[in-house]
Amino acid sequence: MTIDARELLPLAEQAVTIARQIFTTAQPGVVTSKGDRDMVTEADYAIEQALREFLARETPEVGFLGEEDGLTGNREGLTWVLDPIDGTANFMHGIPLCGISLGLVEGHRSVLGVIDLPFLDMTYAAAEGAGASCNGEAIHSSSTDALDAAIVSIGDYAVGADAEEKNRLRIPLNYQLATRVQRVRMYGSAAVDLAWVAAGKTDACIMLSNNPWDTAAGVAIAREAGAAVVDVDGSPHTMASSVTIAAAPKLVADIMGLIEQARQS
Repeated sequence: MTIDARELLPLAEQAVTIARQIFTTAQPGVVTSKGDRDMVTEADYAIEQALREFLARETPEVGFLGEEDGLTGNREGLTWVLDPIDGTANFMHGIPLCGISLGLVEGHRSVLGVIDLPFLDMTYAAAEGAGASCNGEAIHSSSTDALDAAIVSIGDYAVGADAEEKNRLRIPLNYQLATRVQRVRMYGSAAVDLAWVAAGKTDACIMLSNNPWDTAAGVAIAREAGAAVVDVDGSPHTMASSVTIAAAPKLVADIMGLIEQARQS
C-alpha cells in the first residue's frame, strides 16, 4: 500500500480531537488492574473504542493496534497505533503530564504522530517529510552538544514480575546521569518525554523499553523535529528496537556511553 503519511495527518488530528473530548469530560471511572502496579481506567477503554471505530470507518485498509484491546487487521502494511491515555497513573492522580498518543506505523517505522496533552493544551503533530509542530507552530529539537548542559528525562522504573531484573540497569543509569547531566527528569509519560525532546524543552530522553503504543507517535514527532531517534546500539529506531533514545544529535554518542557504563556497573 502506498499512502503518503501527510495525507492522513488531518484525519489523525480529527481522531485525537474525538479522544480529547472523552479525555476532558470523563472521570477515570472503574480502575482495573492489569498486573503489578499497572492499571487501566474506563476512560482508557472508552477512548480506544471510539478511535478504533472511527479509524476503521475512515481507513478500513489500515490496521489498528491499541494498548488495551490489541490488534485489528494485520501489521504488514500501515497500522494505527494508539495509547488512549499515556501516563495513566498521572491521569488517575490528577497530574497533568498525560495525554493521547496516536501514531501511524509502516512496517516497523513510525511515519506519523499526534500527541495531545489536554491538561496542558498542547497538541504535537508530525508526518514524515512535513516537519513537526505544536499547536500549529513549527518546533525543533535542541542543539545542545554537552551533557553538562542537558536536561535528560528517563522512563519509569519497571513494574511487574520481572521488574527487579529490568531495574538493575535503570538504577545505575540514574547514577550515571546524575553525575554528568544538568538535570534528570522522570515525567511518567513516554508521550511527554518524546514530545518535549521534539520541542527542545528537554535535550534527550531515554526509555529502556519500546512498547509501540508508547513510542509510535512520539518517535515520528521527535524525528521530524530534528532529533536523533535510535536504539541502544545507535541504529535507527524502529518498533522492533529494544530501547528508545531521542536526543539532540550531538548528544547521542555520550548518551549511549552512559548506558554502557551503567550496564558495566
